[in-house]
Amino acid sequence: MGLTKQYLRYAASAVFGVIGSQKANVAFVTMRGGERGRFVAVAACEHVFIWDVRKAEKVLILKGNKHEVTYLCPSPDGIHVAVGYEDGAVRIFSLLNGESNVSFNGHKSAVTVIRYDTLGSRLVTGSKDTDVIVWDVINECGLYRLKGHKDAVTQALFLKDKNLLVTSSKDSFVKWWDLDTQHCFKTMLGHRSEVWGMALLNQESRLITGSADSELRAWDINYLEEVSTEEEAGEPKEKKGKSLLDDDDDDDEEEVVDESPEERILSCKKAGSLLREARDRVVSMTTDAKAKVLACHVTCRGRPRTNQHQGLRQYQVHSNTHTWVDCLMCAGGELKIAMLLQNNTVETYSLKMTDKNPTGTKTSRLTLGGHRTDARTLAFSSDNIAILSASGDTVKVWNRSTLQVIRTMACEYALCSLFVPGDRQIILGTKCGKIQIFDLASGTLMETVDAHNGALWSLCLSPDQRGIVTGGTDKRVKFWEFELIMDKDAAQKRLTVKHMRTLQLDEDVLCVKYSPDQRLLAVSLLDCTVKVFYTDTLKFFLSLYGHKLPVLCLDISHDSALIATGSADRNVKIWGLDFGDCHRSMFAHDDSVMFLQFVPKTHLFFTAGKDKKIKQWDADKFEHIQTLEGHHREVWCLAISPNGDHIVSSSHDKSLRLWERTREPIILEEEREMEREAEFEEGMAKGDEPVVPGEIKDAEAAPAAKKTIETVKAAERVMEALELFRSESRKMEEHQIACQSAGKQLPPPKANPILVAFGNVSPSRYVLDVIKKVRSSELEVSLLVLPFPYIPDLLSLFNCYVQDGLEVELVCRCLFFLLRIHFGQISSNQMLLTVIDELRINTISKVREIRDVLGFNSAGLQFLQREVESKEEVMFFADATGLLKEKRRKRKKRERAILTIA
Repeated sequence: MGLTKQYLRYAASAVFGVIGSQKANVAFVTMRGGERGRFVAVAACEHVFIWDVRKAEKVLILKGNKHEVTYLCPSPDGIHVAVGYEDGAVRIFSLLNGESNVSFNGHKSAVTVIRYDTLGSRLVTGSKDTDVIVWDVINECGLYRLKGHKDAVTQALFLKDKNLLVTSSKDSFVKWWDLDTQHCFKTMLGHRSEVWGMALLNQESRLITGSADSELRAWDINYLEEVSTEEEAGEPKEKKGKSLLDDDDDDDEEEVVDESPEERILSCKKAGSLLREARDRVVSMTTDAKAKVLACHVTCRGRPRTNQHQGLRQYQVHSNTHTWVDCLMCAGGELKIAMLLQNNTVETYSLKMTDKNPTGTKTSRLTLGGHRTDARTLAFSSDNIAILSASGDTVKVWNRSTLQVIRTMACEYALCSLFVPGDRQIILGTKCGKIQIFDLASGTLMETVDAHNGALWSLCLSPDQRGIVTGGTDKRVKFWEFELIMDKDAAQKRLTVKHMRTLQLDEDVLCVKYSPDQRLLAVSLLDCTVKVFYTDTLKFFLSLYGHKLPVLCLDISHDSALIATGSADRNVKIWGLDFGDCHRSMFAHDDSVMFLQFVPKTHLFFTAGKDKKIKQWDADKFEHIQTLEGHHREVWCLAISPNGDHIVSSSHDKSLRLWERTREPIILEEEREMEREAEFEEGMAKGDEPVVPGEIKDAEAAPAAKKTIETVKAAERVMEALELFRSESRKMEEHQIACQSAGKQLPPPKANPILVAFGNVSPSRYVLDVIKKVRSSELEVSLLVLPFPYIPDLLSLFNCYVQDGLEVELVCRCLFFLLRIHFGQISSNQMLLTVIDELRINTISKVREIRDVLGFNSAGLQFLQREVESKEEVMFFADATGLLKEKRRKRKKRERAILTIA
């Protein structure tokens, strides 16, 4: 039996060239020891980059999973950042070390909004799946899922002093939720189109909403408890907002619907409206931390607006193609604004709000680390060290090991490129049909040559390295030779290209390629065929036909035996160059095949497609070897290093990705099995929500977590641990019976190897350890998957854990959940009554003990605080701030009383 062919795995090495992805927002963050407004967090595909805008440096990378980041929100304490992803997951990262220890998984589609409450202990997330989920950050679990919206959720805000939540959606509704009862008690229906943003102002007594029309609507919020208190005190009820937003048109009164007439919590009436100059829709609305400044971000080019809402002064900060905005109020009345632009740029501005007519001053611009438009061509230097990438306006040369930009040069719209032998110059083919030659040492454009009358789609270096061949839309293939001529300005010789021959064809040329032996030239045409010519005489040799759409890319193997073609028909065909016969046609991608290249000195080749994937193939065995997933948009091109150890790829997501060949071998059967598992997990993620016994299916509130492959695996591990516990228990019972029959103590049975591996723990303790390892956010769903026959054993174990004081809080959480979902079966089982009764007694006593310990510790800490304050004659900052606020509140109340009497 012969040895199977060995393939080595290519793995993702780095992501570079992207400054900020436009799919997620930008946010100011505070790093340890850094000043406010100096650091911004932006999404970079699946990662989050923390930029120092003053130094234009990347200071921290928060590495995510394979899914793209869609939203991020800093915590109130400034230590953490909550990040939402395309698949609906939420992860909380620490800005101190960049690690993520908390993750939530409840949404079925992309997260569209994340907000912390004032203390940072709760988190609310909204998604394209129309659900709103409230999470407990401290306990790392989901509290509940709120249903009611019919389209994607666009904003969600906690109220500081009330346990209320307000959400907006693309369904044109704004909903108010009572979090004590998880019930929507008010729906505002008056918007004519999608509500894209909202903000709370004036100590949460005013709500501003923005939609797709040019009107910003203002609503007065009156909390009914406060209104009744004021009326009892004899104080006149103020009509808020008339001084700011006058609106006497009763015909345009917005409609507000109370879901429950008996549940009157607040009233919300329209106070007025503000007409925006821009006619485009609102993208987002944000305020600074104290809600003194309202920033309204619209899709109109160059006009994000900042409103100082007390006097409704409007300031405009001009920038092109902005997508996201964040603002931060700093000391001295300085307002800092961060903008993430569509062209892969981050800009920051500064406004002095104390000035009479403040104007925005640009303070920084991050552009060096990426292209403004998509990189459409890539190339490796001959020494595998430098990478060339060119886009619609610039060409950049990168150091592969450090991923730093070595040179940035302005160019025309580049479509193809290569390094000149010696790696001292580069050549670009442009969309307007020109050849541009750049010198890397000086970073200057040496010469521009008019080559074609249309787009120059392809160029190829001749194998003898003496010239190049180009093909364009003017239906011509031109041959060029390198030549050194005297530069008049520098008084030294420089490189140029000299036109030698022209091959006239009947169709537009899309791609040209020399065979490595320089005997043949392959040309793909717009008529879906590939023509092969002899290089020396330019006589026709072969015509390769069979593709249904034009061939966009092709390459020839190192031994000039095979030619592979990739087409817009999504197929790859492998041909023999001796007779032009098609060896195999393979369905390669789910969209057009954009690029194809052989690995040097092998018959393996890579393809890149518009389906966001890069795939490796074996041209001899016609097998798919592996798929490189990472890009989130169409992949335009790739380049393989001369030694075959590295691949660089470019995509519409603005990122460049580096892939490295590892020493890990690939087993094709295992690779196919992994692909099937990935499909199964994806299907499970799109499945139905778990059904909780006794719960109404379409109720407003539902469990927060969802069933995933991780929850299923966690449930399986718990079941395996319970099976092990049962088998060990049976072994011990059999041992005791054998000892009794023998009348003496026999040697104990051999312990299970798993228990030995965990340090000779008892079977019951092993079950507890398995439960402890289940993620807190996935615990309820994992328990929900457990079949009922395992529940009696689990309840008996819970009783033992509570008696021994082991993980009482975790055990109580599991116990209460199981009692809720299996109440009918447990209450009807006579054998479980004694266990439940013992659990009731033991749980109450143990919880009281823990409560007493917590109370004692709290009292001790308060005593120590008073001791420190009395010795040092200082007051802790939080307490001092609270007392100051209380004094101010009492002083304002006295002033209001005096005004009322007057």
